[in-house]
Amino acid sequence: MEETKESTTITDDASASSAKVASQNSSTTKKTEKKSDNDRLPKLEEMLKAGVHFGHQKGRWNPKASSYIFGEHGGTHIINLEITLKKFELALDKIKDIIEKQGIILFLGTKKQICSLVKKTAEENTMPYVSERWLGGTFTNFSTISRRIKKLLELERKENEGSLGHYTKKEQTKFRQEIRDFEKNMGGIKNLTKLPEALFVIGVKEEKTAIAEAKKTGVPIIGLVDTNIDPKEIDFPIPANDDSLKSVELLLNYVSKEIKKTKK
Repeated sequence: MEETKESTTITDDASASSAKVASQNSSTTKKTEKKSDNDRLPKLEEMLKAGVHFGHQKGRWNPKASSYIFGEHGGTHIINLEITLKKFELALDKIKDIIEKQGIILFLGTKKQICSLVKKTAEENTMPYVSERWLGGTFTNFSTISRRIKKLLELERKENEGSLGHYTKKEQTKFRQEIRDFEKNMGGIKNLTKLPEALFVIGVKEEKTAIAEAKKTGVPIIGLVDTNIDPKEIDFPIPANDDSLKSVELLLNYVSKEIKKTKK
């Protein structure tokens, strides 16, 4: 059974224990909070409330994640939120640089609990996204994917204009099914005319194919990395709970704010 880590299922004792991330190193915490005063970064209290600090059970950890693990409570690893803030700021710097140059960030997240949030964030910022299933070759065979998109966009145009009526009923049914499948699997990238300047991944463990393609084609990767992930797989890792909707929503809200602010 897949492990879930929604913050509402964790005890208050665990939250109190993890709050030591802030309290046991007060001087560093104060410096971090000063950086957050401009509202670019979330406050530590926000992150604790959203459960950003909850990692996986000790038995499921990746030893290469040890550098951003604060400790453990009740058999669950606790992420050091001070490191999360520092890494998140680096990721936001990269995002800002891309947007200033009118670049594109493709958002990817197909896990059931977060796919609709990924779609919403991307659409709000007029960015491409994949929230259902990554199609193999999206990056490494982009020319073929582009031709497929072009063909299906033409079918979509014909349906909107009512010109599919020129075909037999059997053909119309087939075309409309193709359009529905297209919208489900490729609707988020139908306006993608070139490789993006970055791939933002939520669910690194689940999106291995996309990550491999990004590396092969030289697309920088930004992503949330939980305690079961090797952070070196990602160019701009953000140590965080990537299973909890509240955790992902909090961080994506700040990503969205950064994009909108930079576009102004």
